Amino acid sequence: MKPSEQGELLSYGLGITNVVARATARADELSAEEYVEGGRLLSAKVERLRPRWLAVVGVTAYRAAFGDRKAQIGPQERTIGASRVWALPNPSGLNAHWTAATMAEEFGRLREAAQAQ
Repeated sequence: MKPSEQGELLSYGLGITNVVARATARADELSAEEYVEGGRLLSAKVERLRPRWLAVVGVTAYRAAFGDRKAQIGPQERTIGASRVWALPNPSGLNAHWTAATMAEEFGRLREAAQAQ
């Protein structure tokens, strides 16, 4: 999909977002309070829009926002209402251990899970 088509994600039962909307050069520029508040706001949005899957970009952001220090990339145990949650790798250049190919594989795993539902 093109960025201009992101509004169509809900028709596929998907939502994708960053936890905190404020742009920063590095994740460590955000406070713990911003992450927690972002998680609260995101949960309310997901409960209202009810996607089948919510993809959160950045496992560190996911951990901070939802208080799940052990979360790993991939599907999470947590649900928000009926919505399943998936933590995706952050495509930031600072996240160098994820290559374009391995990120594409992880995004593809989410696509397969969404299609299987």
